[in-house]
Amino acid sequence: SVQHVPTSYLIALIAVLLTSVSYGHMIRKFPSSGSAYTYVQKSVHPNAGFMVGWSSLLDYLLSPMVNILLANIYLTDMFPEVNHWVWVIGLSLIMVAVNLRGVRFVANFNSLIVVVQLLVIGFFTYLIYTKLSAGQNALGAISGQDGHDGLWSFSPFWSPDADLGKLITGATILCFSFTGFDSLSSLAEETKDTKRTLPRAIFLTALISGLIFIAATYFLQLYFPGDPKQYFKAVDETQPEILYLVGGALFKSVVLSFAIVTVMASGIAAHAGVSRLMYVMGRDGVIHKRFFGHISPKSFTPSYNIVLVGAVALTAGFLSLEYVVALISFGALTAFSFVNLSVLAEYMWRQGRWHSPGDLLRYLVTPVLGFMSVGAMWLEVEPSSLSSGLIWGSIGLVYLAIITSGFRKAPPQYDDSAD
Repeated sequence: SVQHVPTSYLIALIAVLLTSVSYGHMIRKFPSSGSAYTYVQKSVHPNAGFMVGWSSLLDYLLSPMVNILLANIYLTDMFPEVNHWVWVIGLSLIMVAVNLRGVRFVANFNSLIVVVQLLVIGFFTYLIYTKLSAGQNALGAISGQDGHDGLWSFSPFWSPDADLGKLITGATILCFSFTGFDSLSSLAEETKDTKRTLPRAIFLTALISGLIFIAATYFLQLYFPGDPKQYFKAVDETQPEILYLVGGALFKSVVLSFAIVTVMASGIAAHAGVSRLMYVMGRDGVIHKRFFGHISPKSFTPSYNIVLVGAVALTAGFLSLEYVVALISFGALTAFSFVNLSVLAEYMWRQGRWHSPGDLLRYLVTPVLGFMSVGAMWLEVEPSSLSSGLIWGSIGLVYLAIITSGFRKAPPQYDDSAD
């Protein structure tokens, strides 16, 4: 499957696009920062909502950590003599400081970074394109290589020895690349014209990101054909070596510098998302209300949660990127599955929106296809992701049993009418 990364991205994109449509439907009905937690709580059952929120916490809490781990890889490559804890602590503090300034500052910061990131990806892809056009790949002249194709080929997507199960397993891991699209829904209470803006933003974010991922990995797959171990010392930390092999030492240094900023921007956005999910759960009272439901009177941000997420991010110094990504996959797939089910529960069951072909397409066919595509990834999920996720879920289930007196009463919910 490592030889067909574009196909794994395509599988993940299909599941994510279908699910993004479901997110849009639920945002229009419940424009809350609680995202999947609120949707399931209101449309399926409060207990199910808590468990989805608990699982989403695993995804959201670890997303900033992934970006710290990535930035740490780049910085360690550039400054190998510096202890990695310097980067982990410093980057965590930056994420906390930026988020404490407020969501508008985060949005402006990220807008600038996205433009720079697209320029870097475009130039990098152009470099590979020119090399392939000249008949060269990482192994040398393509004309002298058996079974390796030039610039245009279907081989990055499929070959006779491709294993669909492994490609779907790859898609479950690559889901973490898309986790930013669903965190947009956590900003529902801070976005103007939420019901119109966010559904469109979520879908376009997923679509554009997916197309960029597929295009970039297509050219990378052509340039680095065959077993990646023949090119890279550390297969899980390839970006510095890829940049060096494609553009040389100076290019690697420049792009890594930009990459550090871009992954930090992604981490800052993820940090904002999880702090707001924790705020909604705290506001509901399912976790400590005074702490998690606190809003700073100056910046109007959940400042206690922002600091707590920063403290959790410090544990990145003890964990591997591969393990954290596997855990994120569990939380993301749980949220994706239940958001699709929420559309069925809310629109088909509660509202009875099944009398017209348009309603059937929007509220039955699309979410069912979304659920099935995510379900295919559940069947191939990494064992480490599944076992760790189930342990986390078991802890949440025990906590839920305590706060509901053995499931005899519903978990507390926020009363909208009190506003």
